[in-house]
Amino acid sequence: MSFSQSFFFSLFIVLFLSLLAIIGVKVNLQVFLAIVMPYLAVIIFFIGIFYCIIKWLKTPVPFRIPTTCGQQKSLSWIKSNKIESPYNIFGVIIRMALEILLFRSLFRNIKAEVREGPKVIYWSSKWLWLGAIAFHWTFLIVLIRHFRFFTDPVPSFMHLLENVDGFLQIGSPGIYISGIVFLLAVIFLLLRRVFIPQLRYISLPADYFPLFLILGIAISGILMRYFYKVDIIAVKELTMGLVSLHPIIPDGIGVIFFIHLFLVCILFAYFPFSKLVHMAGVFLTPTRNLANNNRMQRHINPWNYDVKLHPYEEYEKEFGDIMKKVGIPLDKE
Repeated sequence: MSFSQSFFFSLFIVLFLSLLAIIGVKVNLQVFLAIVMPYLAVIIFFIGIFYCIIKWLKTPVPFRIPTTCGQQKSLSWIKSNKIESPYNIFGVIIRMALEILLFRSLFRNIKAEVREGPKVIYWSSKWLWLGAIAFHWTFLIVLIRHFRFFTDPVPSFMHLLENVDGFLQIGSPGIYISGIVFLLAVIFLLLRRVFIPQLRYISLPADYFPLFLILGIAISGILMRYFYKVDIIAVKELTMGLVSLHPIIPDGIGVIFFIHLFLVCILFAYFPFSKLVHMAGVFLTPTRNLANNNRMQRHINPWNYDVKLHPYEEYEKEFGDIMKKVGIPLDKE
């Protein structure tokens, strides 16, 4: 697909899904939107994640293949890099923690450009790292904040998180910083694929669709909080009913909530089959979760099987007459 086809096809799908939610409310399909879809999405999510993990665990990794950019531990007088090239489990844990929590490898992102001369110029680019870390961390904060709808009583740490996140009190309700930063981060990641020619060339609908879907969730959530008010008591009653497996649909829940909920359900169901599943896959990546101790320990492929060898002596004994006729010299005349 071309850029315009991939871009507008993904946008159309998200708009179409939003329209389906509106139509569903108009034709009294609230039971499907608010009860069937959430349960179905959660089931698909966990089955899909479980399937992916089993598939990854069954993939043979016969050799140590960690990706490193530091000196491996060898002789005592050679200084090694214990984080970039870890040789034990502790080093692997530190490296994985820095990668998962701070995106350390992305922080060292280097860009190259050919300029007049010709000359290749390298420089550090932190914009992708900043956008990615803002997106992931605010996504996590927003997700944690939403757990207040599924717990009764609400844990004290969630109140603390809300107070810190909503310290910017401008009008009522207060503005959550995480929601605004999350929206800006999604827009940045989307525009980055649109305006950078190299990324635009390789981007597919599978790259644009999750961004548009998450953008639709963020916009509908912001509209629901600041512009089109919904009955929070009714929403809490609905979510607690889903958690207790005694779902009910209270009156007074607006259309914007069903759009938001429907898009969230689509994201949950789509998650295990998309590139977003790297959230779970990063923990099982052999290039990251293995110690680089090939010089300290010999690793033998456990799937090795006996191979019947055919040495040259037997080869010459078998084909010696033919080789001699065509003039090929033999070891044994």
